[in-house]
Amino acid sequence: MERFENINLKRYNTFGISALADEMYNCYDEEEVHEALKRTAGRRRYVIGGGSNILLLGDFHGAIIRPLIGGVEIRLSDSDYTYVTAGAGVEWDDFVRWAIENGLYGVENLSGIPGHVGACPVQNIGAYGVEAKDVILNVEGVWTDRPGMFDLDAKECAFGYRDSIFKHEMRGRGVITHVTFRLSNKPDFKLDYGAIRQQMESERAEVTAANIRAAVKKIRDSKLPDPKVQGNAGSFFKNPEVDKSAADAIRADHPDMPSYSTPSGLVKIPAGWLIERSGMKGQSLGPAAVHDRQALVIVNKGGATGADIMAMCDAVKSRVKEAFGIELTAEVNLV
Repeated sequence: MERFENINLKRYNTFGISALADEMYNCYDEEEVHEALKRTAGRRRYVIGGGSNILLLGDFHGAIIRPLIGGVEIRLSDSDYTYVTAGAGVEWDDFVRWAIENGLYGVENLSGIPGHVGACPVQNIGAYGVEAKDVILNVEGVWTDRPGMFDLDAKECAFGYRDSIFKHEMRGRGVITHVTFRLSNKPDFKLDYGAIRQQMESERAEVTAANIRAAVKKIRDSKLPDPKVQGNAGSFFKNPEVDKSAADAIRADHPDMPSYSTPSGLVKIPAGWLIERSGMKGQSLGPAAVHDRQALVIVNKGGATGADIMAMCDAVKSRVKEAFGIELTAEVNLV
């Protein structure tokens, strides 16, 4: 275990926000997580992994715990599925690459998403018609408010759109250490969400998991800024879901509005489209801005504080509300 005092978290969040934490613990196995929790009992704590979906609003007066547990292990395989457990500290995109290299299917559409495996159930990460909940079997971790470990199956995780029990009843009550996935031994590709099919057809690429991964990464790279160059947390807002009458009212004025029906009967409208049509794409507010190629992304142009990013967020929400009557919700976790 590694312990740091009065540490600047700038390199540990993809927004590149400079903020100090009283302490930070890097934990490389479950025993070290237990030890970090023991040492910080009664204090304010926050768990981060890759720091790719957080916005630091100021200095953190407490302890940051980073579960950096590695390893990917095949637990069981049958005729249809292979069950794989990955440590919370494994880079998500490395896990996707590993799955494809081992002939396993189900996560290829999730290529290129930054962050660690441990964060994927918290956010129920998703892209191009696939969500983490589609492949997660169970989530294990250490309780923070009682002795012992937890082991939740997918149903108990209460997954929703960019949502899970870890954002509600389990918030602050546990540190995820491992996630077990049920990956298919047979391909069942999803090509019709976003531009995957068009990208592959333009390159005359054979439909394989590796080629889908390559197409997804090219699409993402063409739209999303590299946080190493310009600080950001990827998609800042959730795509809002509205009832059909509200969607029809907007479409009456904007016939080209993209939308997707949800299993619940609601209509999902891309937040990026709403932001762009409201005139906020590329707009700046001090050192924070809406990205000029992907309106769903707020960027740190250099030296922005968490308050600067939030001011930009509030300006976007206000403009979209005024233009479309829709209240956007931040996908990024505020710390």
